[in-house]
Amino acid sequence: MKRVGLTGGIATGKSHVRAVFEALGVPTIDADLLAHKAVAPGSATFEAVKTRFGPTVLDPAGGLDRRKLGSVVFADPQARKDLEAIIHPQVVEAIDRWFASLDSQAHPFAIADVPLLYEASRERDYDVVIVTACELPTQIRRVMARDNITEAEARQRIAAQLPIEEKVRRADHVIRTDGLLASTNAQVHEVYKRLSSA
Repeated sequence: MKRVGLTGGIATGKSHVRAVFEALGVPTIDADLLAHKAVAPGSATFEAVKTRFGPTVLDPAGGLDRRKLGSVVFADPQARKDLEAIIHPQVVEAIDRWFASLDSQAHPFAIADVPLLYEASRERDYDVVIVTACELPTQIRRVMARDNITEAEARQRIAAQLPIEEKVRRADHVIRTDGLLASTNAQVHEVYKRLSSA
């Protein structure tokens, strides 16, 4: 089975693109969801995060306050590296198990949505990489709306990732999400056809 990595910048439409592939019958998995599960209260990963970042990143119930943790790691590259070192191995292992569990006869390829694929140097884990991309002003607007943050905070989060131009340069397939949804969907269908027949 072909392992396909789906990545792109923050708020460049990965979730929508993944949903369209899913509607076409392609098995998909979301690394962000796996990361959330990995830090469930009581887990070893949660304890490691708590030990590294202290009680200031917890909510009143003792769980992880993602907003507080986000404001710490997006402002401090070392803190971000430390968090990734705690969570990434769990996510990589879960994705590997998931690919191994799929029926390769039924599915010529499956997709893992991995936002930090290039940043974590995981591109070699995949046979094909798809990158979603949009113009910077669109990206900033989407991040501000989605996360309810200021433009400065949105720019900080975008700057914490590899530039989108670099991701596009390295990609096997690029899906632009600036235009109408119909245009994005048509690009997904085109990539689906290519991957199904390859």
